Amino acid sequence: MRAGAVELILVRHPRPLAADGICYGRADLAPDPAELARVHAMLAAAGLPGGAPLFSSPLRRCADLARLLSPDVLLDPNLAEMDFGNWEERSWQDIPRAEVDAWAADLLHYRPGGGESVLAVARRVAAAMGAIRRHGSERAVVICHAGTMRLAATLAGGAPLEQAALAAAASPHRIAYGEMLRLTAT
Repeated sequence: MRAGAVELILVRHPRPLAADGICYGRADLAPDPAELARVHAMLAAAGLPGGAPLFSSPLRRCADLARLLSPDVLLDPNLAEMDFGNWEERSWQDIPRAEVDAWAADLLHYRPGGGESVLAVARRVAAAMGAIRRHGSERAVVICHAGTMRLAATLAGGAPLEQAALAAAASPHRIAYGEMLRLTAT
């Protein structure tokens, strides 16, 4: 590993207690208990966190899992998922198509539902990654969200902030609940 680099083991939270097709980002949803047990067992079998510092989004679907893994969790609000404003906890089908189209037309700056822009989220995730690097460990486990994971991956690849934000926003949403992603951040 390069000097000053940190190995990140990013883990997506367990499936939350939410119906399919619901927009949720910053909504503080609890994890489904069966999914929480499944993901916890998978991570425990993998030996995580394995002495590495454990960082987590403060949202319950992440923090509940992190607290099962270690009593020493570093909660970082910069790891939270995007705030979708008044879109939160609404069916995607009920969100006016014109609003979704406006977001698609300006992925970087549009604030869906009056919440956060993708660029604002990228700034937060970059700040979280900086805090993890400054922690000084060679390895860290991070319990977070699919959007956070996509942003962290593009940022770790060295892309400039705006380019990383666009790449993450344009990526298909294919990170499974409980999925792990290993990367090196410098």
